[in-house]
Amino acid sequence: MFVTTPEERLAALGLKLPQPTKLPEGLHIPFAFVNIRGERALFSGHPKNGADGRISGPFGVVGTDLTTEEAYAEAREVALSVLANLKSEIGELSRIIGWVRVFGMVTSASGYSEQHLVVNGFSDLIIAVFGQEVGCHARSAIGVSGLPLGFAMEIEGEVLIRV
Repeated sequence: MFVTTPEERLAALGLKLPQPTKLPEGLHIPFAFVNIRGERALFSGHPKNGADGRISGPFGVVGTDLTTEEAYAEAREVALSVLANLKSEIGELSRIIGWVRVFGMVTSASGYSEQHLVVNGFSDLIIAVFGQEVGCHARSAIGVSGLPLGFAMEIEGEVLIRV
């Protein structure tokens, strides 16, 4: 079977997008998870959504509470949350014509230095869904001492969309 759209590739991989992010009651954010500016869609730092769209982590410190392998799997889930929010804003993921940049922040134990391997979970999924030509992106991954709400990671970036 020939798979042509990102949605079809997700299904072929056995993956399903969660609902778009639903903020916890009482949490106010003065920004948008996805900000459309012409042909650019910038997405704010995302955690993982559960299937119902509720923020579900991951929480903790990589290198202490999570292994690199567990954090890699969580970064794949963060990618699905980003895709859910992008799809909610732009309609169809096939409107994405290029992944420009990805920036991953990983809450890291002292001396932990595998942030790049963690954020590979995000990058690998994006390339699997969009293919190398559209999905290839510039990327940075850094370790931080803490993130909002105790998140183990947040990933932000930018895509180009067909207008």
